[in-house]
This record gives sequence, structure tokens and C-alpha cells, in this order.
Amino acid sequence: MAAGRPRSFCTTKALDAAMQVFWRKGYEGASMVDLTTAIGINSPSLYAAFGSKEGLFKAVLQRYDERRQEFMDAIVSAPTAQETARLFLHGVADFCAATGGNTPPGCLFLQSGLACCDEAIPDVLAKHRAEKEKALRDRFERSRLEGDLPSSACAATLARYLTTMSNGMAVQATSGATVEELHTIADIALSSFPACAKAKTAVKDLVD
Repeated sequence: MAAGRPRSFCTTKALDAAMQVFWRKGYEGASMVDLTTAIGINSPSLYAAFGSKEGLFKAVLQRYDERRQEFMDAIVSAPTAQETARLFLHGVADFCAATGGNTPPGCLFLQSGLACCDEAIPDVLAKHRAEKEKALRDRFERSRLEGDLPSSACAATLARYLTTMSNGMAVQATSGATVEELHTIADIALSSFPACAKAKTAVKDLVD
């Protein structure tokens, strides 16, 4: 088998550059000229490396997930469900607004393809968002079984609640909301999150 043609660019840097384009212009708004210019390669090289614009986009989404994995690992490793929720929403506030100019405000999973004629793109984005929700759901179900959350708590609903709030915060960030404003929203959202079942029991015992 003949050896493949060596690439003259760094794949990681190429994906990060393409990410900026997709994030700012959306999947449909990002032209091949935009992408090749940002990456610094020609169209044949892009197609050879990623197959198509859609292939590049999917690789960018995977790269975005990898960059966020440490954040999600820390969240689901938090000692309590409440701490998980706190770290998640306040982390989203920092990520969406306090970008330091390194990325656009908001979230790539929301901004790059919600309004898209190609049905495959919103579906791909929805699957990536669902992975985050599943990670939260699994964490909250573990908390419920361990007695950290009330037995009546619905892990799926709690996970959906947090992801809904985080999506709204991302949209607000694109509209100019500051990181301080997003942290305030996070605090309000967390005030509705179920208290630790063990803590409630301890307080009841003290009162009794």
C-alpha cells in the first residue's frame, strides 16, 4: 500500500483555526475560502485531510469536545450534586463570557448550526449537547442512589434544567451579557436546585 501524502500543516492548529470560523459565521456562513484562509492551506489539501466541509466541521466539534473534557471531568467528579451543579453553571458563565478574546462569546454547539438547511448539522450538534446532558444525568442518578439527592429527585430533569440554563446563558453572552451578569444568573438558577438530602436530614435532627 502506498504511503499517504504527508500533511504540511498541524491538524490541531488547523481545527482550532477552523473552529473560530464556524463559531463566528456558523456552518452555512463559513465558506471554503474562509476556512482555507484561516487554516492557511488550499482546498485540495483541506479535502484530502477532512474529506469535505462537513467532515472538517465534525472534526472541529470533536476537537471542541476534547478541549472541554477536563472541565466536564472535574464537574462529574465533584463530591456532591450541588457542587456539580455549581461548578457547571459558574464554569459555563466563565467559558461563555470571559473568553479573553481567545474565542467568540457563547457556545460553538449552539451558534454554529441551529439555523441550517442541512438537517444533518443540527442533528450532529444536538448529539454533542446530549452527551453533556447525559454526563450530568448519570452523575445526579448516582447522587440519588447514594442519598445525596432526595429519592424523589429526577436525575434526567435536573440535568435538562442545568443544560437549559447553560444554553440560555450562552445566548445571553452572545448578546453582550458580562461574566458578572452570567454568574448572577447562575446563582439564581442554583437556588432552585434540590438541597442535599443528607444535609436536610442533619438539620431536621438538630431541630428535633
